Order: sequence, then structure tokens, then C-alpha cells
Amino acid sequence: MIARMWHGRTRAEHAKVYGEYVEETGVTAQRKVPGNMGSMILRRVSGSEADFYVISFWESMDAVKRFAGEDPDVAVYYPRDEKYLLEFEPYVHHYEVLVAP
Repeated sequence: MIARMWHGRTRAEHAKVYGEYVEETGVTAQRKVPGNMGSMILRRVSGSEADFYVISFWESMDAVKRFAGEDPDVAVYYPRDEKYLLEFEPYVHHYEVLVAP
């Protein structure tokens, strides 16, 4: 199993609405792709900013490519991300899952 991890950062006042937006766009899109085994959104509000991590689980790197395209290390963004994100990290990270529940 492969874990794909993306990070984004918003202003704290956008934390709730951006979390909902990420679920409506990226997580919904991931869950429709054959080979997706689930997704999680993590959020941490600290001071004036909120950090988000989306961790998605995949059967294989081929499944990741069905979602992300031929270069699976490139981050996938959606139209309203520009309204909320403080920066656009160009890449995501992939990990082999060695132990899972």
C-alpha cells in the first residue's frame, strides 16, 4: 500500500471552509479512482494559520497515477485553492505503508 501526503496552509479564519472545500474536491476525486483505499484530512490551527495534510491510501503507484497523472509527485490543485492557500507546494510525498490498522 502507498500513502500519498499533501500539505497546505491557510489563514486560521479559513480553516473550516477550506477543510470542507478539500473534502468536496480532492478527497471526493481521490475516492472515485480505482485503487484508492481511503483518504484522511488532518488540520492543525496554530495562531493565525492552519495547516492541512491530506493522506490518501492507494493499492499501488499505478493507482496514484490514475489520480495524479504521469508524474505522481506533482501536487494536484483545484480552482478555489488560490483563494485560500498561502503558498502552493509543488510536490507531494509518497510512502510505503508498512503497518496499518
